[in-house]
Amino acid sequence: MISTGELKKGATIELDGKLYSILDYAHIKMGRGSAQVRIKFRDVRSGAIIEQTFQAGTKFQRARVERREMQYLYNDGEFFYFMNTETFEQIPVSADKVGDAAKFLKENDTCELVLYGEEVIGVELPMTVELVVTDTEPGFKGDTATGGTKPATLETGLVVQVPLFVEPGTKIRVNTETGQYIERVQ
Repeated sequence: MISTGELKKGATIELDGKLYSILDYAHIKMGRGSAQVRIKFRDVRSGAIIEQTFQAGTKFQRARVERREMQYLYNDGEFFYFMNTETFEQIPVSADKVGDAAKFLKENDTCELVLYGEEVIGVELPMTVELVVTDTEPGFKGDTATGGTKPATLETGLVVQVPLFVEPGTKIRVNTETGQYIERVQ
């Protein structure tokens, strides 16, 4: 069991027979009465986002999820295929379970699959990934008074804002949570 005081973003709980991932929570202290906790959940299976308020101290059933390191192989449009690096077993994962992680995945990258029993419920990426810029407009020195940015298309199809000095073929590091440029990789 997990109480409202022990909640954290990303935790998975069971509520009313469904699996929910906590996206955000806020502790609210009223002038009178007991404190409350407003929690924003994402239904792991359907993807629906709901928000509910609970009394402080309410306990929830913690879902037992397992994280397994896997290597991304390829996708065929409908499924993304991952391989267990120890047993070489391949697991197909539907595109809706992969979600936004698809924008950062390239072949042979390692990531963690989140499993509930044997059911894949999500994909967790490292904090940053290194991707190559495939297309961007040339940046001209002196265009701006401060550091300017321009859109760049990466090898996975993701478009990010990069500094003017970034050219096609440059390898850059991107934050997977925000989708923002961090730095150029040598």
